[in-house]
Amino acid sequence: MSLLILIAGILLLLILISIVKLNAFISLIVAAFFVGIFKQMPFPDLINSMQEGIGSTLGSLILIIAFGVILGNLLSDSGAAQRISSVMISSFGIKHIKWAMVITGFSVGISMFYNAGFIILIPMVFAVAKSTKQPIIYLGIAMASALSITHGFLPPHPGPTAIAVIFKANIGKTLLYGLIVALPSLLMAGIIFPEFIKKINAFPPKGLFDSKTFTESEIPSFAISIVTALVPVFLMATATFSELLLPKESALRAVLLFIGNPLTSMLIAILFAVFTLGILRGRKMQDIMDKSGSALSAATMIILIIAAGGAFKQVLIDSGIGTDLSTFFEQSSLSPLFLGWLIATIIRIALGSATVAGLTAAGIVQPLVIASGVSPELMVLSIGAGSLMCSHVNDTGFWMFKEYFGISVSDTFKTWTVMETIIGVMGLIGVLLLNLWIK
Repeated sequence: MSLLILIAGILLLLILISIVKLNAFISLIVAAFFVGIFKQMPFPDLINSMQEGIGSTLGSLILIIAFGVILGNLLSDSGAAQRISSVMISSFGIKHIKWAMVITGFSVGISMFYNAGFIILIPMVFAVAKSTKQPIIYLGIAMASALSITHGFLPPHPGPTAIAVIFKANIGKTLLYGLIVALPSLLMAGIIFPEFIKKINAFPPKGLFDSKTFTESEIPSFAISIVTALVPVFLMATATFSELLLPKESALRAVLLFIGNPLTSMLIAILFAVFTLGILRGRKMQDIMDKSGSALSAATMIILIIAAGGAFKQVLIDSGIGTDLSTFFEQSSLSPLFLGWLIATIIRIALGSATVAGLTAAGIVQPLVIASGVSPELMVLSIGAGSLMCSHVNDTGFWMFKEYFGISVSDTFKTWTVMETIIGVMGLIGVLLLNLWIK
């Protein structure tokens, strides 16, 4: 019954958006009510679940999104994004520009959460697309695939790190094996797959990262541009390494973790950008703030839709659908590596959250890992691969990608969902091959 309710809820959502043409924000809320009511959740619990989903999603995202939009606007409106994109183009050439996006996404993604990395890099995608006349989706998928792979496979990201703790896996080995599995996944999802979606048109929200074409004398130097863009990356990376290298009682570690928090680092980056890209270049503060305010207005619907996606996801979790699906597999005799991937995939499809899918799957197969003697590091990667599979309408990442690029639900399935599935399948294949070699 849980599976039927889940399928019916997703079908209702797709019908409301694609056929009825109802706004995605309203459609997600209606679908959340539908699932909660048919799962017989008490009405007060249903309302609380939706509020918790909105609060937990926006609580961790809204300031990052807002700061990211302001930083992106400063980069694009000052010409810094144009400078960075022109150097990338001259270094890689238009023919290999995807490699530039993949390498940039992977480098940024190692130390940053997916959402923060996506928001920081999205103005670069827009600027490069404008300069090279390449399709935005073509470049966006290359960038997003790299961020997604680091999020699912590589410590110190929260998902793989938490799963490694559950399995008592060696973090260093997990990172090494993760890099080996990541490379073919990156090649397939970020380099080869974009060639098949070049004809899909994107219509980003007007005013989000609109930028004029600047003359050479009007734009800042590459050094200033790239340093300003990478301030949050540097601060977050420093915090990550301090967490790994410094003792918990260290005062320096506490300070570095504070300034490396995504919210703090993004705020510092904005203040730095206002000075380097604004004040130092003779712009008035009022003009800078007016342009930033216009960009924030363009991001309002994106924020609402992401919030509604969080409500839908939380209702699926609190209604017990994930628990019902997990129980079904507890007595399975499948290989732990494949079983972990399969359970994570199913929970990911059901609930939308990669982190919840990974942690739930890890809890189910943990006894099998101990009994079978399979590599705990490979178990972390197989579950991480499964947790990325088949992202769709109950995943906030799906809606973030759709709204930033301004594409239809159907095209989001053809691009984002297929990309995530390619990563998940390639990850499983890589893990199984590594398992043969390690033994």
